[in-house]
Amino acid sequence: MRGPVSFAFALLALLSPQLACAQMQPHHAVYNLRLGAAVNAPRIGTAVQDLTQDCAGWHLKRDITTEIALTSAWKISVASKLDAEEGMGGNALRYRTVQIQNGVERQTSGKVQRTGKEMRAEIVSPTGPIQLTLPAPTLLPVASINHLVERLTAKAASFPALAFDAEVVGDAFLIDVTELNDGDIRPPPPSEHPVTLPKLKAWPVFMTFTRGRQQDQKPLFSVKAVVFANGVLDRLTVDTGLVQVQADLQELKMGTAPVCPRS
Repeated sequence: MRGPVSFAFALLALLSPQLACAQMQPHHAVYNLRLGAAVNAPRIGTAVQDLTQDCAGWHLKRDITTEIALTSAWKISVASKLDAEEGMGGNALRYRTVQIQNGVERQTSGKVQRTGKEMRAEIVSPTGPIQLTLPAPTLLPVASINHLVERLTAKAASFPALAFDAEVVGDAFLIDVTELNDGDIRPPPPSEHPVTLPKLKAWPVFMTFTRGRQQDQKPLFSVKAVVFANGVLDRLTVDTGLVQVQADLQELKMGTAPVCPRS
């Protein structure tokens, strides 16, 4: 469950005011997580994301904590933290993840670099270092959100994208995106306090996530969400086939983009 939720929140992030260029806007967002599809599904944790920007690029910090009580005496506690830096051109990424399950910690670090038409990743995990050559069209996290908003703004009803994932597979995901009707997205839980969102264009979407190197297999999970033109997502439903997790905005503070000299 930790993996799909983490990657879903990797799709929540960033932008600058020039929405015509479909760029992300810095923000701080807090989400409540609930287990199951019911309107009154029990709360199991929170996801906090901070996205800031300077003239060199984007800085993303994400902290997800969950606790699921399977019985009165048996609980599963999971935490996932990401600290990442992505260059403004979407050609370089450095990151570090810390994932803890019932007290057992796992740390991973990596860097991804695009050189010409080639993109390579170097990843160090508890199992040892690995090097990967990624498909040339692979997008980094911020660039993938920009691409999502650009395609929706262009009225693309459905489209694929390849995006690098640092938290679930440490490789590329194939994401198939389809725009939905407004009635296909669940309403927010009645017990939640509504969050004031920017008055921007928004799209309901359905996304499936398949390993980029195994595109002939079934998707690992799917996500329904509302995507705003500034890159913020709300009313997510993550479905792994075994469980569903709901994520709803509880706090949103928009940041500002820096004024940088022209190159």
